[in-house]
Amino acid sequence: MSFTSQTLIASALTAVVAMTVAAPAMAAEKEKCYGVAMAGKNDCAAAGHSCAGQSKVDKDPMDWKYVAKGSCSQMGGMLEPMKK
Repeated sequence: MSFTSQTLIASALTAVVAMTVAAPAMAAEKEKCYGVAMAGKNDCAAAGHSCAGQSKVDKDPMDWKYVAKGSCSQMGGMLEPMKK
C-alpha cells in the first residue's frame, strides 16, 4: 500500500471518528417540541402515524419537531404532548 493510500485511509477514518463523537453532542443540544411542526414537517412518529413527515395539519399538539434546546417555549410549543 502506498503512502498516499495510507494517508487517504487515515484521513477517512479520522473523519468518521469525528462525526461519531460530534453526533451525540448535537443531539444533546436539541429537544422535542410539540405543537410547532407544520403539516408534513414533523420529526418522527406521533399522533396516529408512524413516520416523519406524515403530519396532516399545522401545529398539531401531538406532533413534534426537534428544535434548539431552550427555544421551544419561545416558539409557542410544549415539551410534552397535549393530554387528550
